[in-house]
Order: sequence, then C-alpha cells, then structure tokens
Amino acid sequence: MTDAQQPPATEPDAERTTFASLGLPPAIMRALDDVGYETPSAIQAETIPLLLAGRDVIGLAQTGTGKTAAFALPVLAAVDVARRSPQVLVLTPTRELAVQVCEAFERYAAHLGGVHVLPIYGGQGYGVQLSALRRGVHVVVGTPGRIMDHLAKGTLDLSGLTHVVLDEADEMLRMGFAEDVEQILESTPAEKQVALFSATMPRQIRAISQKHLREPAEVTVRASASTTPNITQRALFVSYQQKLEALTRVLEVEPFEGAIVFTRTRNETETVAERLRARGYAAAAISGDVAQPQREKTIEQLRAGDLDVLVATDVAARGLDVERISHVINYDLPIDTESYVHRIGRTGRAGRSGDAISFVTARERRMLGAIEKATKATVTVMPMPSAGEVNTTRLARFDDAITAALAQSDRVERFREIVAHYVEHHDVPQEDVAAALAVVAQGDTPLLLDEAADRKLQASRTERAPRAEQGSRAGGDEQGERRSRRGPSDATTYRLAVGSRRGVEPRQIVGALANEGGLGRDDFGRIQIRWDFTLVELPELDRSQLERLSQTRIMGVPIDIRVDTGRAERGGRNERGGRDERRQRDDRGGPDDRRQRDERPPRKPRH
Repeated sequence: MTDAQQPPATEPDAERTTFASLGLPPAIMRALDDVGYETPSAIQAETIPLLLAGRDVIGLAQTGTGKTAAFALPVLAAVDVARRSPQVLVLTPTRELAVQVCEAFERYAAHLGGVHVLPIYGGQGYGVQLSALRRGVHVVVGTPGRIMDHLAKGTLDLSGLTHVVLDEADEMLRMGFAEDVEQILESTPAEKQVALFSATMPRQIRAISQKHLREPAEVTVRASASTTPNITQRALFVSYQQKLEALTRVLEVEPFEGAIVFTRTRNETETVAERLRARGYAAAAISGDVAQPQREKTIEQLRAGDLDVLVATDVAARGLDVERISHVINYDLPIDTESYVHRIGRTGRAGRSGDAISFVTARERRMLGAIEKATKATVTVMPMPSAGEVNTTRLARFDDAITAALAQSDRVERFREIVAHYVEHHDVPQEDVAAALAVVAQGDTPLLLDEAADRKLQASRTERAPRAEQGSRAGGDEQGERRSRRGPSDATTYRLAVGSRRGVEPRQIVGALANEGGLGRDDFGRIQIRWDFTLVELPELDRSQLERLSQTRIMGVPIDIRVDTGRAERGGRNERGGRDERRQRDDRGGPDDRRQRDERPPRKPRH
C-alpha cells in the first residue's frame, strides 16, 4: 500500500511536538523564534519532516491550517543561496495570496543570508519583475496567468527548479487555471520535488497528482473546530497601523470585566501591554518565555480583578481558565483555525456569555472566511467605534466618578472650603472653578475625542477600504450566464474579446477579473457569453484597473476589455476594430494568438 493510499494522518499532540523536533536548520529556527512561533500546527508537524526527507507530498487541509509554513520552511532549508536562479516556484490562485506567501517566505528566510523572493502577479508592472529576475531570485511566488506570460516572453527560466508548490490547487482549477497549471508543470524539470495543497481532491487534482508527483505521501488534516453558541464572534477590518487605536476604542466602548488580547509574537505582547498601561489600563503581558511562577502570579491578578487586560501568545494562554474573562480580542489573527477556537474558548466559560473580536487586515480576509467555515459560525463585521461612542462612554464614566466622589462627604466638605476660599478671593463663579479642577484632574490628555475630525477619518477610511471589507468576498461563481445576485446599481457593460468558442465559463470570467482588477463578488452583474466575445456588467473601472486588466488573458486569449457601445460589435463576428485587436495580439505573440487568427471568420469586404 502506497503512502497515498494510507489512512489520513492523525493530529499530533500539540503539547509534545515543537518546531525544534522537526529537524529544521538553526537559521530557520532563529527566524521562527523572531516571529514567535512555538508549536507547529497539525499540517506543519506532519508535512515538514516528509518534505525535508525529499518526499513529494499531497496536503489536504482547509485554508487557515498553517499550510504556508508547512511548505515554506522545508523548501527554504534546501535553497542554495549561492545559485542566483529560480529554484522554487509556488503557484497561488490570487495575487493577494501570492503577496501573503511571499511575505511569509521573507520572514522565514531572514537569517539564511540573502535568499531573494519575488512575487509575480497581474496588476504589477513587468519592469519591476524583469529587473528582479535579471538580478537573480531564488523563490518565485506567482499566479498562473502572469507566470504563463513570462514563459511566453522567455523572461522566466524554470529549468533549474528543484521544488514546485501548488497552493490551493482546487481554487486554481475552480478559477479556470487548469490548462495554465498543466503547461507550467510541463515547463519544469522532470527531477524535482512537488508539494500539492488543496482543500478538496476533485478528479482534476487527482489527475495532476498522478501525472506530476512521484509516490506522494498524503497528509490529511480534518477540521475539528467548533465553538460554543454563547460566544458572539465579531471582526473589525483595520490596517496594521490602526490596531492600537482600534484596541483602545474597543476597550472603551465594550462593557468588559476582564479581557485577553492575543498577539502572534512574544515581542508584541509586551509592546501592546506597555501602550495599554500608558493609556490607563491595568495590563500585563505573558508569553512562552515567562517563568512559570511569574505566569501564575499574573493570572492570579487577573482572576482577582487587579488586572483588567492580559496580553498573551497562544502558548502562554494554554489551559488558562478565568471566569471573569468576558472578552477575547485577536489583535493578530492566529495562523490556523484550531488556534482561533482555542483562543476564543477562554471566554464564555461555565455557561456565561462571551465576546470574541478579531482585528482583520485586508490580506487576512481569506483567513476570516476559513474561520467561518471551520467553526460553522458567522463572524459579524463591526465598524470601528466612533469618537461619539467613545465620548459617550467617557462622559458616563466621568459622571460615575463624580457621583462616587460626592459619596465621600468628609473629603468633599474639605474641598468645598477650598473652593469657597478661591471664589471669595478671585471673584470666579463656582462652575468655572469646578471645570478648572476637572482640567487639573484630567491632565494633558483631552477627556473627549474630536468628533468632527473623526468623522472625516472614518469617511476617508470607508472610501479607501476594499469592497470586500464592506461585506463582499472575492471569488468565482458557477451559476450560469446570469448571476443570481443583483449587480452594482451603477453598472457599466464591458466587452471582453473571448467567448463560447473558447469554452469560457462565467467562473473563469469572474476569477480572472476579480484577481487582476481587485473586484469583489458583488461587483459583478449580468454575464452574457457570446460566440466571439463576452459582456460583463461591472462598476465603472478606473484607469489603473483597465491598465491592469489589459494584460489579462482568459483561456490564453488577451481579453482586450473595453466599454461596450452596443453597436456592431454585438453581432458576434468581432467586426469592429479588427486591425487594432489583431495588432495587439501580434505584439504579444504566442501559439494561442496564432490559433485565434487562424480561426477568425473571414472579414466582410468593405464597400
């Protein structure tokens, strides 16, 4: 029985397995220490030793299980830094994932002495990519369409590859990249190590694995995540720079007893705790390198109410059980869904209700989707608390503080005499003296936020935010010519120079345009696929989006996107602008372009 036929691997004991036990080189272990990773996820613990041993691997796991580190760490261990040519190729379905994977490689290679990683995707200028390739790169992370473009131009040499990774292979096929992936794999050396990661194993993925992988070991990690129904889960979309402001605002407006704030690294725990203390919160930090007696003392302070906020890493909070924790805040999202479930399980104990709030950056939208899928629960998107909400809370607390002070009659009487003395000698109304005393007590920090400035900030943030942050998700659809959801209200009809004779489907149209044009699912209206072209309803695209999309190919054909005029071009024969379209294809070249010219119906004679 081959490894591919063996039963799915069981999840290792997270308490015993460490990265140090997996056989990674010291330079990579230093990088893991820098980023604060302490224990591997299930897919990492199973896959890393196999790849280090030179085995081809099929990893079946959902997004959010830590797949990137599972292939990046062992692949980097095999890179020859002295050889300045591509040795590793990672294919991803979207540019967002390509950038995310590239950044992960760079973090893990920090101590390897000059490993160069290059993201290659549509929407980025060719000049930047060509310059980097000429200087020499070791790892290329890219989307199939742009990789194919470079192969056609002869600007990317894959002859020296030692490793190929297909990340989210089923998603690449769903978006219509099957043919591109096959051609790219055919362009790689026969002798190479291949790792294929996919959430599912459809027939096409199985066929690719049988053709291009050699006796692969198959690792399956089943999602076993579940959450208790008494935990309310919310997400707040922020940039990295906004996280501290978002944290303090959330803590101000949320009525919490005790809170745990989770960060990804040990360094971040102390940084966040220190900034919270500077803003008046009773906060402390614990991480994996905190001695056990200190950890126990800190947790006891939290339990007794001497601490309000505990900032912790995953390992430091393991086994923590404090009933008064009403809120868990994911300052950084975890690397896998299992860790997310363990984190938010620190609240909602003993039948009590709890709140889990996650800060999500634009590049972590996919992880949020994985969390919803794994937990089978909806994560509600919440807005950044406004200055008005914060001010309302601050005024209520100020009122409470005054009420509490008035109850101390002896001290109030003493200060009454002091105020009366000041009023008598300075001829100032008592209300002004009371206001001045409040200023003295408040110090240099304003009691209230500037609501007008905050409204401008919130408005500009909404304008800049990706549409996916406002409730939509990017991706493809397989529901036929007319999409089931309502399109944008200000839709413009665009014409693409690819149609049914190429076998194009709506999902391929959506996948290509969403990937290259930065569009979301709800941006797409009606899709009409004709013989020689396709009409798509979209919001009005700006110049930069059109420039990016002008480089896009679907089924190997340049889409030549333009606003549809509704004139002769709807006749199905592609009669309008023949010279311009033919010249554009001649400039780009390639076998698909020649085939299209051969198959084009004869032009009608001009009269």
